Amino acid sequence: MPGDCLVCKLQWTAQSQNPSSAGNVQRPKQTEAAVRIARKRLKAMTAQSNTTTTSSRHASPHLGFVALAYVVLKIASVFPVSAFGSKPPWFPALSAPVPEVVAYFSTHALPVLVCAFLQVGAAIPFGIFAASAASRLHFLGANAAGTYIALFGGVMAAINEFSSGAIISVMAQPLVGQEAALLHGLHYLSVMFGGPGFTMPFGLMMAGVSVVAGFMKLLPKWVVVLGVLLAVVGELSWLSMMLPKANFLIPLARWPGFVWLIATGFKLPKNVSRDATVAFA
Repeated sequence: MPGDCLVCKLQWTAQSQNPSSAGNVQRPKQTEAAVRIARKRLKAMTAQSNTTTTSSRHASPHLGFVALAYVVLKIASVFPVSAFGSKPPWFPALSAPVPEVVAYFSTHALPVLVCAFLQVGAAIPFGIFAASAASRLHFLGANAAGTYIALFGGVMAAINEFSSGAIISVMAQPLVGQEAALLHGLHYLSVMFGGPGFTMPFGLMMAGVSVVAGFMKLLPKWVVVLGVLLAVVGELSWLSMMLPKANFLIPLARWPGFVWLIATGFKLPKNVSRDATVAFA
């Protein structure tokens, strides 16, 4: 080591300055101070060489691609029963008369079933995104409650999305379509799970991830601000249960939420750097 050589040179210099002394003869005070300084430098050099910076990668699916999978499946589920991909009549609103609801589901079983199939499938990548995002925040050093709030909201939204699709698939069955009262009740239930039942917990997930990532500077500011604003809209969609005029809050939280979901998936870091001390034998 360079430090050892420095100490040896100083010791040899001390002995050469006092050729008549041997064995137990004391070194000059100046030489002793120089040796102590050299030893301190040697310790500092050794400590610096033992400290290394390592980069760790979070083991999880790519959040950006998972978000894209959900968005594609969800949008595709809307096409068979809406103006985007089919001719009227379309999936009835809650305000539609019962005879109209019965007539639609009795004559459009196939597109309704395709819609349900894709919606149930979309719930899976959404749940994966929620679990992976919460795990990613914890991996990056987040210990705040917002991480677990995001996990709770994301899992709940995925379950409600799945439940809404499952109920719609039941409504597509011929025998169910003949029972007006049963069909009307299932219609309300499917909209409840897929409407505020989704946007409210989705808002919790956006708030949890955005606030934690904002404080830790893990996401761009515009993604954080968008997430917080959409989270407020998502929670306000609760009002649609009592006020039909507030129904516009549901798509206002859902569709722009897709932008936040994809942006978060691609922007949230997956690597973290840590200092590690290596012990040499």
